[in-house]
Amino acid sequence: MNYFELYGIPVSFVVDEPALRRTYYQNSKKYHPDFHTQADAQQQAEMLELATLNTKAFQTLSDPDRRMRYVLESNGLLSDEGSTPALPQAFLMDMMEINEQLMEQEMAFDPDRQQTIEKTLETLEKELQAAVQPVLDRYTAENGSRADLETVLDFFLKKRYLLRIQENLSKFAPRAGMAEW
Repeated sequence: MNYFELYGIPVSFVVDEPALRRTYYQNSKKYHPDFHTQADAQQQAEMLELATLNTKAFQTLSDPDRRMRYVLESNGLLSDEGSTPALPQAFLMDMMEINEQLMEQEMAFDPDRQQTIEKTLETLEKELQAAVQPVLDRYTAENGSRADLETVLDFFLKKRYLLRIQENLSKFAPRAGMAEW
């Protein structure tokens, strides 16, 4: 069962968080195995399965990044098997300078360079978010297009790339501090 169907909401990138939470709690009460102890074994197993599905659905739909991945996977643009579409070449070219600074940072930690890279990444992420936000806000399965999904996929991949750079960058400061001991 589709997570959006389970919650009775339209497929979209933006959801009503309080309504989602309310539905999760209602479903939790409805499907919790403790409320079905008098039922036969098959119905108990079914309720346990629905309770598990409810929890997975809530974890996915309540997190914007997981929700985005789920919608993209559901529409065949991403697979959970690790095969990821390639990033646009122009974006990778733009990232070359940042990656060079990252390599320099790894070789010789510089707090000022660290701060510059962090601010650059923050700015890039904000720009990417601002560019895709109108698509995220208006998209539903009924009125969205394949082009909208591809725009979101492009954003998703770029955001993941920037996140990996941020994770790598965060490793340098502690390592450099330990070298001073």
